[in-house]
Amino acid sequence: MSGHSKWATIKHKKGAADAKRGKLFAKLIKQVEVAARTGGGDLDSNATLRTMYQKARDASVPLDTIERAVKRGTGELEGVNYETVTYEGYAPGGVALYIECLTDNRNRTGGDVRNTLSKNGGSLAEPGAVAWQFDRKGVILVPSSVDEDELMMVVLDAGAEDIVADGDGWQVTTPPTDFNTVRDAIEAAGIAFESADLTMLASSTVEVTEPGTARRVLKLLELLDDLDDVQDVHANFDISDELMESASE
Repeated sequence: MSGHSKWATIKHKKGAADAKRGKLFAKLIKQVEVAARTGGGDLDSNATLRTMYQKARDASVPLDTIERAVKRGTGELEGVNYETVTYEGYAPGGVALYIECLTDNRNRTGGDVRNTLSKNGGSLAEPGAVAWQFDRKGVILVPSSVDEDELMMVVLDAGAEDIVADGDGWQVTTPPTDFNTVRDAIEAAGIAFESADLTMLASSTVEVTEPGTARRVLKLLELLDDLDDVQDVHANFDISDELMESASE
């Protein structure tokens, strides 16, 4: 099971009752704005915007807030010019990290990421040092109450690459280009899903078996995720469900 899957599951469960709702909204709005600036404000012709728009809606961001973000991105309203910046590094235990950011100040963002890593047992790596271990994929998490055969028939026909058991549910993996098509097929079939996102999946994983290391890795991931400019953190660790539960408490 991919390291991202483990971390994504933790974030999803935390997010349901997360008090930091305002920070989550701000990150999602920024993603919508950048997608609109890059590819235009038409949801039908801009697949990235459609994905980010729906992601914000899934998180209950108010519709008028999302639409204002689109207008800032297209220039109809004044907005900040954000740029995409990625950082690569390592967490305790040799876990590889791929950190995606949107920023209007590279120096601030780089300093925040570097300080967070160095103060929590991690380190920055040279560009390209770990990026090769991750691939861009669409990931949809579906509850285990859904019949596997029914789900498989729907998603594979729509272009999904794989479906595997993931804790108490199913992880559906898609190529980035087929992500929206697979998601639409799941919705059309009346199948509920817990989350759907374009992300980076690790091609190989580092097994974490020592409780102290697991706690340090999870703490670092949470601290990085809490940084305002960080949009997503991807890690290539694997960990047992039992150790995950105890380390994340």
